[in-house]
Amino acid sequence: MSIRPNQTNQVFMSVKQVASYLQLNEKKIYSLAGDREIPATKITGKWMFPRELIDKWILDSTHHGLLRDRLMIAGSDDPLLNRIINEFSESLNSKAVVTYTTTTTRNGLDLLSANKIDICCMNWGPDRESGTRHPALLQQYGASNNWILIRALRREQGIMLNPSLTAASLALPALFDARYRWDVAQEGSGSQRWLMEILSKHHLNISQLQQSVTSLSLGEAAAALNLDLCDIAPGTRALANEFHLRFISLGWEHLDFAMPRDIWFRHLFQDLIERLGSERGHSLAQQLGGYDQDLCGELIWGDD
Repeated sequence: MSIRPNQTNQVFMSVKQVASYLQLNEKKIYSLAGDREIPATKITGKWMFPRELIDKWILDSTHHGLLRDRLMIAGSDDPLLNRIINEFSESLNSKAVVTYTTTTTRNGLDLLSANKIDICCMNWGPDRESGTRHPALLQQYGASNNWILIRALRREQGIMLNPSLTAASLALPALFDARYRWDVAQEGSGSQRWLMEILSKHHLNISQLQQSVTSLSLGEAAAALNLDLCDIAPGTRALANEFHLRFISLGWEHLDFAMPRDIWFRHLFQDLIERLGSERGHSLAQQLGGYDQDLCGELIWGDD
């Protein structure tokens, strides 16, 4: 097959145009699009194909799908996402690989910028402000002109308490007292960012807390509480429920997926989104508590 790169300068192509571009019949193009084997999206009922991603798809196919049979995710920690990905990976057997490494929002974006991962899972402040905060954070990276944001889920954020703290009167700002040991979360994490903002409302900063540990993930923070290594840590309702910890809600936040545009069309990512929003996904979310998946899979930013 001879590809003529300058055949069209259009950003998006129709079925007829992409069929001509790839020298295939239109019926085959419809089949590839319907099976999610080719980068495509439906706009007002019509299939449209991003030319740049079609070119990448051809190169990927030339290399026997080495990039299409794996999905590497890093960034913010989340128990629901972790369970969904574990089940997804189990179902794939040896056909493909989906990995999820919990780092921080900042570290995940650094890895994404360096092309070390495919997707960064990110959280950076309350849900009502994520529509501006998340894009603003992405735009600090030069590669962001090729990135998009996809909504994963909405979750309840707050602080988790050591099981020994049973007094009903425990609440903010009393928990900032120097006698309580804090896990302040890792620098660059959305959890630490959230904590810093709560502290600022009380005219405090992290240095004024008694810091006993600094966990590298939400799961590690919950374990530290159960091991009596600390008394208080930022976290989510779902994680507190999973580890049988007391929880004080401080609001809700959005968890979003940042990724290059071509990853959006990768069948593994589409399957992941489908699983998150599935009946099974909703059942797991209900078991854990503190989730809202109504906007799962929605394009939030980067469609221009």
